[in-house]
Amino acid sequence: MKAEITQRTSSTDIDALAQSLSLSAIQARIVANRLTENIEQLEKVVHPSLKNIAPPALLKDSDKAVKRIIQAIENKEIIGLLTDYDVDGITSHAILFHALRDFFGVDEKLLQHLIGHRIDDGYGISQGLLEKILAHEPLADLIITADCGSSDEQQIRQLKEQGIDVIVTDHHAIPQEGIPVSALATINPTREDCDYPDNTIAGCMVIWLLMSHLRAGLIAAQLVDVHSAKLSSLLDFVSLGTVADAVSLSSPVNRAVVTSGLKVMNQLQRPCWQATKQLLQRDFQVFTAEDLGFQVGPRINARSRMSDPYKAFHFLCAATLYESGQHLKDLDQDNQTRKETEKEMLQIAYKIAVQQLKKLSWSLVIYHEDFHAGVQGIVASRLIEKFGRPVIVLSSTNDVNKLTGSARTIPSIHIRQAIEQVANDSLNADGSNDMVLGFGGHKGAAGLKLKADSINEFSLLFDKAIEKQLSVKQINSSEQLRPQILSDGELAEEELSFQTISELKLLEPYGREFEAPIFEGDFLVQSIRIIGADGTHLMIQLATESHSFRAVWFRAMEKKGDQLPFREGENVHALYQLKENYYRGNFSIQLLITSAEQVTL
Repeated sequence: MKAEITQRTSSTDIDALAQSLSLSAIQARIVANRLTENIEQLEKVVHPSLKNIAPPALLKDSDKAVKRIIQAIENKEIIGLLTDYDVDGITSHAILFHALRDFFGVDEKLLQHLIGHRIDDGYGISQGLLEKILAHEPLADLIITADCGSSDEQQIRQLKEQGIDVIVTDHHAIPQEGIPVSALATINPTREDCDYPDNTIAGCMVIWLLMSHLRAGLIAAQLVDVHSAKLSSLLDFVSLGTVADAVSLSSPVNRAVVTSGLKVMNQLQRPCWQATKQLLQRDFQVFTAEDLGFQVGPRINARSRMSDPYKAFHFLCAATLYESGQHLKDLDQDNQTRKETEKEMLQIAYKIAVQQLKKLSWSLVIYHEDFHAGVQGIVASRLIEKFGRPVIVLSSTNDVNKLTGSARTIPSIHIRQAIEQVANDSLNADGSNDMVLGFGGHKGAAGLKLKADSINEFSLLFDKAIEKQLSVKQINSSEQLRPQILSDGELAEEELSFQTISELKLLEPYGREFEAPIFEGDFLVQSIRIIGADGTHLMIQLATESHSFRAVWFRAMEKKGDQLPFREGENVHALYQLKENYYRGNFSIQLLITSAEQVTL
């Protein structure tokens, strides 16, 4: 399906914005095309600072949690660290571990690492993970969760019955039935009764805030010296988890922790970042938010997708470069396996999607018995890129009667609310549900469990739920749901420069809701050739009237052997990102192509 190119517009006076925020014309244009907040808010976005972070004490239940953790530390109790298996969860685990051990002096032997297996256990405090927890000898006295737990009342109640206190820290939406009442504390900025001013922060940020609050509590209790180090050195983990979890980067808080965390990371104090730099062959180049999202994050995620997640945790917390490098080799191999699995799943998913769009108007619900549960989310995102609709990708589980799924969405749809709508519409008279067996997530992504024989019925209800949300936004034609590329317009030839690249870098980090700039323009194709082992990427030399630029177009073709989209000597209209390429000691300007097609000038 051909992508629709939409040029971003802004009602803001760009010249006035540039002057008020001391921005160049191109910087002001990029900001104005993305944000409409008042100048005071824009100042915090454009110039991120840790001073914009609200006090952690504003998090509901944080005082109660700090009191209980201090008690556990004083009494040398066993503390379980229970986190999700994705990047947000693994970085949260690293933050918890380092804070308790290195900053607050907890003996490592008193810390239990509890990370569920994506395939065997599933998300959160699942029944499978619960059984593993209760099999530990000795049992934990206190369990602190991070990036999960808000929807797990049943399992938390069982832990409580075994004498284990549970502190939940999370950022996923609170279920309709409310917070888990059996938890000692539930720290989640999405709670309606929580006063924390930013509910877009990632799970790793929530646990970092709690640990910062714990430091203050330990100082007040005279258990930690008042001059002890603050936790800013752990912001590298917060930065990685925040970017990888694709939370909003229009949030001043998220921008501040990503910016500060990248500075910590680029000091290369940890072996994991030294090993990563060697693997990526970055020489003296610094890590950027783009590296976190497309290089580091996928390798950590790949481990939990294809195998157990503990290797990723050990990579982040390795004590030596050699140890970290060995772990990273395994993560990198898992990532290659993940790419191969993803490619195979996509070929099947594309065919199913084309057929499904003949009966569904607004969404896609894709299932195949050979799908790998660990790659569902990535495949769903790829399908959105191609079809421009909310997508759920389902795969089989160890239970033949249950399917597990990952959901991804377009900006106009709140995906968790759509699934919740289906769950409500399919309730039995007694309040039970034989279709949607469980779900959780947030606006941009969600997970669910589904009864295996209810896919068709679920698909129709899900499609109606999407239509209902779109009707509120007055989107009344399914033809309007198509892949969309937002453009920041054309650059003058003199703006295709290192100066422009430098100015755009100063607006980083880019990410969801503050996307990297994409420009468009007409070029002459001087040369074109296929690159990459899978034969789907292109290296193109593009020329303007007086300059020539090397361009790279990843996934330009669906499969090896496809016809080239255009030939040498033809004119094309291209959408691209303006990049700086480093090769053999030299920097050059490179265009990263998003989309291109032949035009007649």
